[in-house]
Amino acid sequence: MEKASKIYIAGHRGMVGSAIFRKLKREGYSNLLVRTSSELDLRDQASVSDFFRKEKPEYVFLAAAKVGGIIANNTYRADFLFENLCIQNNVIHQAYLNGVKKLMFLGSSCIYPKHAPQPLKEEYLLTGPLEATNEPYAIAKIAGIKMCEAYRAQYGCNFISVMPTNLYGYNDNYHPENSHVLPALIRKFHEAKINHAAFVTILGTGSPRREFLFSDDLANACYYLMQHYDEAGMINVGTGEDMTIKDLALLIQKTIGFEGDLVFDPSRPDGTPRKLLDVSKLHEMGWRHGIELKEGIKLVYDDFVKNYLS
Repeated sequence: MEKASKIYIAGHRGMVGSAIFRKLKREGYSNLLVRTSSELDLRDQASVSDFFRKEKPEYVFLAAAKVGGIIANNTYRADFLFENLCIQNNVIHQAYLNGVKKLMFLGSSCIYPKHAPQPLKEEYLLTGPLEATNEPYAIAKIAGIKMCEAYRAQYGCNFISVMPTNLYGYNDNYHPENSHVLPALIRKFHEAKINHAAFVTILGTGSPRREFLFSDDLANACYYLMQHYDEAGMINVGTGEDMTIKDLALLIQKTIGFEGDLVFDPSRPDGTPRKLLDVSKLHEMGWRHGIELKEGIKLVYDDFVKNYLS
């Protein structure tokens, strides 16, 4: 990518898209193309066609998606499947029709089978059943991966797929029901602290293990891969380290300074027992994350207090 290349960031106001936007700005890219969802509905085929035909982006970061935590995924199953299929079908197809030089599709670690061996290697895709609670979202993302592979195979498109682990960062979603586990816990512990609550309830048993990557680290990886990765197969992006939800809760509790107790609710679903990505492929290319979890939680909690409570 040249500094003046026309680069479209789909989903630039989301957590991932905004991190990619900031990274490209810092690196001196001056021709960034963005649209809000009200300006361009990526679910609408005609609108996306008109946009690509008029703007002719050279590079595309496809970070737009309908996302949410375990409750949202399990509740709005049809919405997660339909809307994500629409978004990626429209953007990927128009990228092909309009001669985009390179497209990056952002997937999710939930694409892997529920009981796949750990850590999760890229070749484990489609080797077993998915986690039931987020199966529709995962199927949509798998379709996006296969779509990129198919357009590469049939038309020679340089479309690549990146699979991030669980993410957190600036511009995250802190909704009490529809957010992912880390931002949900930040909100819970903060509210418990200011309300002098005796305890915080954690959904599930606390035993599942999860890996967490700061969104700015993902943006750095995406920037690196857009320049150095041109393979047909997808590539994992993560830290290569994980922890239990209980230990995550304890770390967030300490960061925020909540002095009450933790109570676990085993009646709520745990989801996949473990999701640790094998990132050896990425590490062998020379990229590693830079922000450790303890530092990252402090950064996003400060951001939460400043920008979501003001």
